[in-house]
Amino acid sequence: MATPPKRRARAQAAAPEPGSESGSGSESESSGGSGSEEERVEEEVNIEFEAHSISDNDYSGIKKLLQQLFLKAPVNTAELTDILIQQNHIGSIIKQAEVQEDSSDDDDDDEVFGFISFLNLTERKGTQCAEQIKELILSRCEKNCEQHVVEQLDKLLKDDTKPVGFLLSERFINVPPQIALPMHQQLQKELTEAQRTNKPCGKCHYYLLISKTFTEATKSSSKKREGKRNEQKEELMFANAEEEFFYEKALLKFSYSVQEESDTCLGGRWSFDDVPMKPLRTVMVVPADGINAIMDKLKDYLSP
Repeated sequence: MATPPKRRARAQAAAPEPGSESGSGSESESSGGSGSEEERVEEEVNIEFEAHSISDNDYSGIKKLLQQLFLKAPVNTAELTDILIQQNHIGSIIKQAEVQEDSSDDDDDDEVFGFISFLNLTERKGTQCAEQIKELILSRCEKNCEQHVVEQLDKLLKDDTKPVGFLLSERFINVPPQIALPMHQQLQKELTEAQRTNKPCGKCHYYLLISKTFTEATKSSSKKREGKRNEQKEELMFANAEEEFFYEKALLKFSYSVQEESDTCLGGRWSFDDVPMKPLRTVMVVPADGINAIMDKLKDYLSP
């Protein structure tokens, strides 16, 4: 049984965002007749979402979304999911507000369309998933960045006096970005309360994000990127559009390719206007004192 909703957000599921295989939020009909051509009618549907506290029932949904992020990376997503469920004073999951009464699928009511949560990597030091996440981004940094950036990231992750929190915000690709605003706002309230009451996920000096991004394959095929940092920024597109505001405030950021790790089953085919796209993951480290400014920008961008 789902937990009582924290709040309700109405969103219109329209055409698929870049990268989706099909528009799960739109209905299509084929006209009758004996002609060889079929006329398709796309119809937008309104879907209400509710945000709930994370519970045991959300295990499989959260784990699937984590696998969408990490793909084949050596990260224990089962352990990470368990931790996010245990610290359920932090984070929310998105579910459909109402399910049709004539639905024969009893599982629809508990399907997780997205979630937001936070893992204090410094507090969780020594757990397998936390160490694997740090090893993952350091190894990718070594392959894609100059040495001084690697040293900066390594020092930052090892400094226990300035905790690093891993911000996780994942959702199905057809869920509109407007849902992100109340989710992020609620998370900030929960983090503030956790700090006040000395609960896990207290104060952090830095936020770490790993975002699903992509760029035109023809422009990113070359590995000679040293002189193209500004050009790469212009080319970079975000699956979660709101995360670009975190990118702008990041003191450390880099991208790495996940071209060889097929994510078509979860993320759809990476294409946009018939232009081949190269899937990436973009790592960002954002100072915690810049989060309020980011929240203000999110409000301006995502408010109706």
